[in-house]
Amino acid sequence: MMNNSTPIRDYLVPGKRVHLVGIGGVSMCPLAEVLRGMGLTVQGSDMTDSDTVKHLRSLGIHVSIGHSAENLGDCDFVVRTAAVHDENPEISGAVARGIPVYERAQAWGAIMQHYPNALCVSGTHGKTTTTSMCTHIFMAAQADPTVMIGGTLPLLHSGYRVGRGDTIILESCEYCNSFLCFFPTVAVILNVEADHLDFFKDLEDIEHSFHTFAQLVPAGGHIIVNADNTGAMESVAGLEHPVFTFGLDHPADCTAVNLTNVDTAPAFDILIHGELYAHVNLHVFGHHNVLNALAAASSAYVLGLPGKAVEEGLASFTGAGRRFEYKGEYNGAKVYDDYAHHPDELHALLTTARDMGYQRVVVAFQPHTYSRTAKLFDRFVEELKLADVTILAEIYAAREQNTLGISSADLCRKIPGAVYCSTLDKVTAQLKALAQPGDLILTVGAGDIYRAGEKLLQEG
Repeated sequence: MMNNSTPIRDYLVPGKRVHLVGIGGVSMCPLAEVLRGMGLTVQGSDMTDSDTVKHLRSLGIHVSIGHSAENLGDCDFVVRTAAVHDENPEISGAVARGIPVYERAQAWGAIMQHYPNALCVSGTHGKTTTTSMCTHIFMAAQADPTVMIGGTLPLLHSGYRVGRGDTIILESCEYCNSFLCFFPTVAVILNVEADHLDFFKDLEDIEHSFHTFAQLVPAGGHIIVNADNTGAMESVAGLEHPVFTFGLDHPADCTAVNLTNVDTAPAFDILIHGELYAHVNLHVFGHHNVLNALAAASSAYVLGLPGKAVEEGLASFTGAGRRFEYKGEYNGAKVYDDYAHHPDELHALLTTARDMGYQRVVVAFQPHTYSRTAKLFDRFVEELKLADVTILAEIYAAREQNTLGISSADLCRKIPGAVYCSTLDKVTAQLKALAQPGDLILTVGAGDIYRAGEKLLQEG
């Protein structure tokens, strides 16, 4: 709903009062802090009284629990999350009163114009990990960045930080073309695959969106692209702006050589234009994380950071929350959790897991959204066959209704030996019955499947 013709930047001035709908969200809480730091009066509402809400209140930010038009008070403008619909009483109440309503992405886009360096990390997958790696590097360089990550980073004890340096680092999502509201000076494109097909028509439509994103970079800025990913390279085809590439399997400006495994984690030298830039010892696993590290190193390089910061930053990175996150041990089995919810992410996760020397890889997978499950059905079946044992939780609906009549039981029938569980409690019971010494147990998905693994560990 757009009921305003005035750019949001005109409202981002000291003394204006902003109301944030969904203020406790992962990217709304840092937005509240940044706006407060800019001299605005910040208030908001959320459905639950969470730790983030308590944190905001400790800063003097008023937060109402529950949504009501009365919560708006005398605010000058409203910012909402993508999950908040037009029918929300605060949105409809603002429109009725003529109070302008803006999207969260528009607010972040306007804010990043205040920073000389806006490093925006995009891609179908790998965004959270790469944004986290960039954060570690820039923190190691003492650049004091402002950061917005779509997950929890142990270094920050949250998914964001508000710094005083000249760089802002943001995870940049293509869903609903949100990242087209941004103003990147450095645009990273990790990969472009068919996803979010409830919004995009097809892969060509997605590539067009990423192409438009890359075009947002001004002269003097930088576009960083994965040379090994066909969709990413297609998305930058025809650009007049020069492109900086990274890759392992194709010629690239930034690449890795002397790649070895130290305790199964990769170690390698980073070459940029054929010259040694840094030697890296990662503490995360897999080919895909080598590429993520090259993307982060490329970002540091174009912004003038020394290779030493890359070495120190990546050496201290042990992963973001819900990205191959170690949770504990049950009956001799190691339990990890991962956010993978696209077939390509599953492939990266499961091929890495198979090479780690465990006797069995046991996967409890919860598909995320009915539309993604239906449109990528055969790919999900193919990748889930890589596990030794597959347990399928019911599909996590997220923002959707099941108008397609699809179920995880449909996947189960196509995967030999797979087990379907209609509830998370049944997933936990199944894991409890299966777990044995030497197993790697993975709870996988973007929904609440992690609860099944946590309950297993509690019962152990």
